[in-house]
Amino acid sequence: MRHNVFARFLMIVSVLSLIGCHNSTTSTSPDSAASTNGGNAAAPSDGSAGGAQGSNGQNAPESPIAREVAPRPIVIPAGSEMVVTVDQAVSSKDNNSGDRFDASLAEPVVVGNKVVIPKGAKATGTVTSAKSAGRFKGNAAISVTLSSVRVNGQEYEVQTSEVTEAGKGRGKRTAVGAGGGAVVGALIGALAGGGKGAAIGAGAGAGAGTAGTALTGNRDITIGAETRLRFKLKEPLEVRRS
Repeated sequence: MRHNVFARFLMIVSVLSLIGCHNSTTSTSPDSAASTNGGNAAAPSDGSAGGAQGSNGQNAPESPIAREVAPRPIVIPAGSEMVVTVDQAVSSKDNNSGDRFDASLAEPVVVGNKVVIPKGAKATGTVTSAKSAGRFKGNAAISVTLSSVRVNGQEYEVQTSEVTEAGKGRGKRTAVGAGGGAVVGALIGALAGGGKGAAIGAGAGAGAGTAGTALTGNRDITIGAETRLRFKLKEPLEVRRS
């Protein structure tokens, strides 16, 4: 009798022990869940950290809505005029094609009622052609164009029309100078005794007239500092809003 009671007692204890082990394996505490998840119990399922950064710590890409809200650049249409003041002199004698020079906007560029490029903004010009009186046959000439402008710390490349400065021919003045020298020489020769002296004086006067021609020939062209130049945009220019 006692043996049967003791056997039943052992059976009940065994059943209770099995039930307790089963409950401990199926239930998971919040602390254990956090530890298995690397300590980030509240980490989103999509892998983002707080929605602002990705798993690698970098900022998330800009959303299409943010791009739509960003202000659009202001477009300066082709044909708009840009007036600049040259900050340094350029000349047909000292400069060559491709040389750069500094300039500043003498007048603001306005689109509608908005000042897009303020007065005083720094710009860069380029010498496109330089013909010196001593190196090329014909009149001296120099051509320049505007190549860039700086707005709000950002430099924009521009395509503009050219400004050309050229010298005028002096053929008439040269002829008068040579003839005048011969006449003066003849007068000197006549005073010296006429005849042979006049011929000698005429030759000397012709030489003086030729020398005068060399001195009064075509001169080089210089665009001095503080000179105002007007350019027109060939292509539209987009400028970001400040």
